[in-house]
Amino acid sequence: MDDKLSRYLDPTAVIDCGHAAVEAKAREVAGRPPDDPVATAVRLYQAVRDGIWYDPYLPFYRAEHYRASRVLEQGRAFCIGKAGLLCALSRACGIPARLAFADVRNHLATRQLIEFMGSDVFVFHGVTEFFLEGRWVKATPAFNAALCRRHGVAPLDFNGREDSLFQSFNSQGRQFMEYVRERGSFDDIPVEQIVAAWREAYGVERVDRWIERFEASGGAPVRDFSSEDPLSSTPCAG
Repeated sequence: MDDKLSRYLDPTAVIDCGHAAVEAKAREVAGRPPDDPVATAVRLYQAVRDGIWYDPYLPFYRAEHYRASRVLEQGRAFCIGKAGLLCALSRACGIPARLAFADVRNHLATRQLIEFMGSDVFVFHGVTEFFLEGRWVKATPAFNAALCRRHGVAPLDFNGREDSLFQSFNSQGRQFMEYVRERGSFDDIPVEQIVAAWREAYGVERVDRWIERFEASGGAPVRDFSSEDPLSSTPCAG
């Protein structure tokens, strides 16, 4: 394999693809050895999309909060943790993978979440990039199929050959997602950079208040996202 790609197979402190639980999950989903990298990537994507519940109210300020083995154990994460786990499972199967980040407007949000954040822009939204058939392909495992249906959006599919990115409009023709800034691709989750960007976007006081609440709760979720009201977006023109 090209030396430039080997870094995208290596374990890191966060993408701990050599952890026994991560390796076992990779074997369970893909089999060993994987018969076809594209088909394997699709199976891994589906397992993370629907097997790890999306929860935006989790700790975010330490590397351990995103560690793939921890996400797997907890069974819940927001977009960055889910993308990181998918990346780790891919590497455990011998498929090079990395993380890509962008700032997005709207997201699969609720009124309560927008109020909590003080913004409708989600900074450092994370996706996984697989290296398949000689090129990088993006996959977005953030939102479970059941959660998508509740918000009136078709679950994202991934075929291993085309980028799987959020739809611009939901099933009612209302605006759903807008990508506003690309943050680039990384071989690991840049935790310090993410926290700094959040402080800049949402305010130092607000972010530090979130951290204080997580410290006081021992890292437990601060709200129940599944009980919140889906956000109503502006209808698209025409």
